[in-house]
Amino acid sequence: MARTLQIHPVDPQPRLVGQVVDALRGGGVIAYPTDSGYALGCTLDNKAGLDRIRAIRQLGDTHHFTLMCRDFAQLGQFVIVDNRAFRLVKSATPGPYTFILRGTKEVPRRMLHPKKHTVGARIPDHRITQTILADLGEPLVSSTLILPGEELPMTSGWEVAEHLGHLLDAVVDADVDDAAPTTVVDLTSGTPEVLREGAGDPSRF
Repeated sequence: MARTLQIHPVDPQPRLVGQVVDALRGGGVIAYPTDSGYALGCTLDNKAGLDRIRAIRQLGDTHHFTLMCRDFAQLGQFVIVDNRAFRLVKSATPGPYTFILRGTKEVPRRMLHPKKHTVGARIPDHRITQTILADLGEPLVSSTLILPGEELPMTSGWEVAEHLGHLLDAVVDADVDDAAPTTVVDLTSGTPEVLREGAGDPSRF
């Protein structure tokens, strides 16, 4: 059963953030708040965790997982960003956008799209998420917590714990205001293609 941790949205308690990071480093899967609803997360090397997220969300092999990155420098280690993509990503982050880009050799093959070798990447504008990422020191493998049959992500920590606590190791309890998922933009072809309209303004692309 998941441990529920109530973390302050403005001034996250280091001790509780440390417990979240310990759960991640111990092979756990967490649910945590972002600037576009709740998400599921695990570490890059956690193959079993990735499989657990797939099972919870009932995802197929071609689903684009997202690397939740602390900043642009970290993002650039894991995805290939040309000059045009650099300007677009830089101008829209941090914020509720997910960019589809080709992964570098730092990304485990199991995370990449099997044919395109692409992965999602984003930099969140959320204090708790940023604090977890800073303490962890690496990106989180992430997927928006949209349950099968639903269109919007979950936004309440207690609700996540009630419905999914038996499938998770930790739930960060801090409600989020925006229930819209991220706007997803594919930058692999040279011309931006909006794949999903969400919380981020798609008109800039």
